[in-house]
Amino acid sequence: MMSITKERTVGQIVKDDYRTAQIFQQHGLDFCCGGGRTIEEACAKKDVDLNKIVQALNQITTDGSKEDNYDQWSLDFLVDYIVNNHHEFTRNKLPEIGKYAKKVAAVHGKRHEELNVIYYEFTMLHTEIFNHLDKEEHILFPYIKQLVEAEKEGVKPEKPEFGEAANPIAMMEDEHDEAGTSMAKIRRLSNDFTPPEDACTTYRLLYENLEGFEKDLHKHVHLENNILFPKALELEKRLNT
Repeated sequence: MMSITKERTVGQIVKDDYRTAQIFQQHGLDFCCGGGRTIEEACAKKDVDLNKIVQALNQITTDGSKEDNYDQWSLDFLVDYIVNNHHEFTRNKLPEIGKYAKKVAAVHGKRHEELNVIYYEFTMLHTEIFNHLDKEEHILFPYIKQLVEAEKEGVKPEKPEFGEAANPIAMMEDEHDEAGTSMAKIRRLSNDFTPPEDACTTYRLLYENLEGFEKDLHKHVHLENNILFPKALELEKRLNT
């Protein structure tokens, strides 16, 4: 892999080697919804040492090993991976976190008022994300699989009711931004998911699970925004040319 420079976009770097995501996460740099920014722009926005980030990224990408290269997967396989891993994780984890959030807010909300806001934000996020997953699984993802099938058969795809892939993709990306904003607010309210000294076990579990969910969400959104969606748009355009 060529040396990483400050002009490369964050999303492209993570797309090429997902291990680099850990560097961006450690420094609070958005690689999913903000993947279109260059490293220089991302570092300036967060007032992070640019040279330090570039050095750390190059150290990872030149060590000779590599994780799964999602960018090389077929689109239908990537869709199945997202549904079977990230959608399944989300559907199982959000109700569990919701129970923790409700209980902790009820018990500790008077002493730590931010817990009431966290519970409210998470409840809204829970509903929005479940609706989002349904739209992907019943509208956009089936169409992407149809595009893949059309390419295999050498035919033009049938035009969907929503016109073209760009329409639902724009909606999905907007909803990704909203989810990212909600989780960023929860992170701030929770002091980066750091429980206070008087936190009980459930309180600590809440923050631990919120942090785990945020990490999964970042990867989930990255796979869609930076790999699946751009490639689906390219495929649709190629098939209809």
